[in-house]
Amino acid sequence: MAFQQDIISWYLSNKRSLPWRDTQDAYVIWLSEIILQQTRVEQGLPYFNRFLEAYPTVLDFAAATETQVLKLWQGLGYYSRGRNMLFTAKQIMELHDGVFPVKYDELIRLKGIGEYTAAAISSFSSGEAKAVLDGNVFRVLARYFGIETPINSTAGKKEFSELAQSLIHKEDPALYNQAIMEFGALQCKPKSPDCPSCPLQVSCFAKNNNLIPLLPVKLKKLTVKTRHINYFVCRDGDEILVNKRIDEDIWQHLYDFPSIETREAVSIYDEQFINNIKQNFGENVTVLPLVEIKHLLTHQIIYVQFFALSNYIINFNINAEAKWVSWADFDQLPQPRILTKFINNYFHK
Repeated sequence: MAFQQDIISWYLSNKRSLPWRDTQDAYVIWLSEIILQQTRVEQGLPYFNRFLEAYPTVLDFAAATETQVLKLWQGLGYYSRGRNMLFTAKQIMELHDGVFPVKYDELIRLKGIGEYTAAAISSFSSGEAKAVLDGNVFRVLARYFGIETPINSTAGKKEFSELAQSLIHKEDPALYNQAIMEFGALQCKPKSPDCPSCPLQVSCFAKNNNLIPLLPVKLKKLTVKTRHINYFVCRDGDEILVNKRIDEDIWQHLYDFPSIETREAVSIYDEQFINNIKQNFGENVTVLPLVEIKHLLTHQIIYVQFFALSNYIINFNINAEAKWVSWADFDQLPQPRILTKFINNYFHK
């Protein structure tokens, strides 16, 4: 079919040189696929290199601690991916004797591996004819074939999945999958696609019907939550009081400072807020506001205020994970990016 051949020809002339494209090692491909979820290649590449250097095999990964994995992951966001990777590595040691599976039906049973990732790993590592369907592929198919069914609807997922599988290149599914994803990333981009040089422009439905900005269609169901987190910096000589987050929430199992979350922005002139601090840190505590930083996540806008405390008494139970650590030890612990930004830009150790 001309569609596949045109995309493959384009790919062979325009593809980026990326390290995970030079291997059929399922473990290495898995590393790249998980790290690049919700992440641009430019941002993810340094993380991929660091992880592969630290854990060259799935055996090495399975032997790591969660703290070590999250520290390497620090700054990449969506930390559940890192936790899931460690779980998966241990699964492979237990269920597959340390041999990374290469078949779709085995991969799809592993934690953190969905339909797209299983298709990518199986096709790239073993040549299994499973079509990948990520954001780039959705966009190419929606525009070229003029599909207006929302890509995040049940009907849309079924329609696109069936179409993608019908188009898979049986002789070289790995090459075709790489090609159509790269085509969407570089040529058929979300904004300002390079239509004048596109090899598919003559038969592209969206191009011929002025629908490029409108396709693909996606249902809007994202609700952005606003939060206010107030951090307290408690120092004792060269030590800082830190807290390991254990709740099912953002930054789970990362280390931050003791905090109080409030419904609205607060200040040292807010009587209820100050009383709350005194209940936890003693009646004679002194509160000094430091800085407020706005932190943007996909589903949340977080306003973070930092307060320095003095004359405090640590007589409260944050949770069993609260402890004093040296600054040197704190540097080795995984932290939310907002804390790293605060320490590097606004605070003197």
